[in-house]
Amino acid sequence: MMATAAPHATDRDAPAPRTDTTFCRVCHASCPMEVDIVGTRVVAVRGIDDDPLFEGYTCIKGRQLPDQMADPNRLRTALRRRADGTFEEAASVAALDEIGNELRRIIEAYGPRAVASYTGTGGYQNSVAVPAARAFHKAIKSRSFYTSVTIDQPAKVTAPLRLGTWEAGFDNFRDADVLLAIGYNPMVSSFGPAGGLQGTNPFTVLRRRKADGMKLVVVDPRRTELATQADIHLQIRPGEDPTLLAGMIRVMLAEELIDTEFCDRWVDQLDLLAAAVEPFTLDLVADRCELDADDIVAATRMFAAGPRGSAGTGTGPNMAPKPSLTEHLAGVLNVLCGRVLREGEQIESGWLLYPEMPRRAQVVAAREPATGAPARIRDLRGYGGEMPTNALPDEILTPGEGRVRALIVSGGNPAVAFPDQHRTLEALDDLELLVVVDHRMTATAEFADYVLAPTLSLERADVPHLMDRWFREPYSNYTAAVVERDGDVLNEWEVFWELAKRLGVELPLPGGSPDMTERPTDDEIIDLAYAGSRMPLDEVRTQRRQLQPEHAVTVAPADDDARARFTPAPGDLMAELADVLADDADGSDAYPFRLVSRRLKHVLNSLGTELPGLARKGTTNHAYMHPDDLVALDIEPGDIVEIASARAVLLAVVEAADDIKRGVISMAHSWGGSSTTDEKVRDIGSPTNRLVSVDGEFDPVTGMLVQSAIPVAVTAAPHQR
Repeated sequence: MMATAAPHATDRDAPAPRTDTTFCRVCHASCPMEVDIVGTRVVAVRGIDDDPLFEGYTCIKGRQLPDQMADPNRLRTALRRRADGTFEEAASVAALDEIGNELRRIIEAYGPRAVASYTGTGGYQNSVAVPAARAFHKAIKSRSFYTSVTIDQPAKVTAPLRLGTWEAGFDNFRDADVLLAIGYNPMVSSFGPAGGLQGTNPFTVLRRRKADGMKLVVVDPRRTELATQADIHLQIRPGEDPTLLAGMIRVMLAEELIDTEFCDRWVDQLDLLAAAVEPFTLDLVADRCELDADDIVAATRMFAAGPRGSAGTGTGPNMAPKPSLTEHLAGVLNVLCGRVLREGEQIESGWLLYPEMPRRAQVVAAREPATGAPARIRDLRGYGGEMPTNALPDEILTPGEGRVRALIVSGGNPAVAFPDQHRTLEALDDLELLVVVDHRMTATAEFADYVLAPTLSLERADVPHLMDRWFREPYSNYTAAVVERDGDVLNEWEVFWELAKRLGVELPLPGGSPDMTERPTDDEIIDLAYAGSRMPLDEVRTQRRQLQPEHAVTVAPADDDARARFTPAPGDLMAELADVLADDADGSDAYPFRLVSRRLKHVLNSLGTELPGLARKGTTNHAYMHPDDLVALDIEPGDIVEIASARAVLLAVVEAADDIKRGVISMAHSWGGSSTTDEKVRDIGSPTNRLVSVDGEFDPVTGMLVQSAIPVAVTAAPHQR
């Protein structure tokens, strides 16, 4: 009989592995996960097969959480800039004391508006980061609150207010007979507009809906992963989305494909709309958009036939010229076809984390979209409770009362994300105080006076606050922290709580102010941030990963005196439509290409390539071009090219891709570093935001700059690296 070997001491002493459940917070999708933990170390994550909504789905980014948690380059304590420009480690308490003193000095010298904060996409993955930042600004009476919402898709906030809104919302995706997806790709990005396909198990969900008979129309200059599944793919010329949508509306009106009964009751200005789209003849639209006229008509008829399903837009057209007009016209398509939830129907998402609100089958009247505080730049105003981020660099650089002198950046990377990189870098360097809350040294952190190390997702409690509004069923989830904090790190809300305490103010969250003498817990802040939720938070915590049909929202009947109507032809937007008609569609011989934004599976904006499992997928944001364009330019795949706009030049590594329309360059945004010479382009990519200028075209309501469909020229770089 063979003797059993005695266990090594290390085997005896090793802690037993355990498994916990959580949900991912790399992106908005909130995919549920099982987490294997040994001691304090996360060793593996995987999807949860029996989850009723996700069915085990996770993406490649979320599966790298063990590497993110253990990353030796992760910041685990605060950093303070020395006089010589280098950084030294500092205890977070000491750093916060010094930051608090600087904020007090700046407020006393310049007033509270001089203190700004910016919460980026990373901050939005924390359910209490934005509420805490917003409360901090209320506490110190500063209007200078900025987020990533106003960088890439602000028209989603403002455009519906011009058209009017249906209180119960547009049609559900789960019931759709047809879907019109304009410039978004949820197979790679978690985002889909309301009523669209979301990034929650998108491949399986789309396959099932297609098997049920749902038709799919995709408008995109690239044959994206979503477009490969389309019944009709309109491979449009970048920047011509308003032209196409106006043409589709003209076909609908001419062929009487609209819901006449709905329009008679709820829609005004149809005669003005018809007059505005009349010049957008089929021949003109086909020529401008570089599409087949028969395909445009077929797509219009397919969408109009429905009878259920909505049109929606994504980042691409929202970053292109005339984004408010594009968003408006997409909404008009829905309105003309009566694609709204009717009395007695159920809204697919539960809105479980938010207070009860009216959901009647009626129109909320159109109103001015931007009525917030006036900005100091370009006659803009705040909207949606925040100020327009596209104006922030100039709010820093422009002298005068209210000039921003201090900036707190939470989970964002303005140096590569804000439009007009040259101006942004100048602004970051001009600040008297820059505080960055991030777990890595980003291009923005290089400019910081202090870098505060945050908790990572598995070290904090959370609720799925974004997807709660977009899940295709009422669905509840919650996570506690599943591992202890690694180092002297702070939850984002703790940064604002600590600074408020040092400034002698409270944090007025929706449910009241927390205790300002002893630091609260994550859960206490969640309770205050989501006070009055439709589903009690104690129940949310105990009923994780469950469908909640009893909490479904049923559409109520319209009020007897409901008189508001949709306004599809407001004067200023119809003037913009006339401008579209007058635009030179052929563009400039000097800048014959159009550079469009794209998403990549293995990164979220600038987050991802620091992790080994994702770095293997690529460490640069390639400039993808059609092979025939490369041949015409005598450029080989893998070459470095110069991409020039009227504003600036960047270097990029070019790759051939036959899924892209000729004349188009497709690049992911928010890459690169703080250098404007791109000497590390093969290692870190380059930022497309450098190519645009704050002095160029901007949306008059949102301040949105053109950041996609950018006119550019492409040449081989003089010295290959």
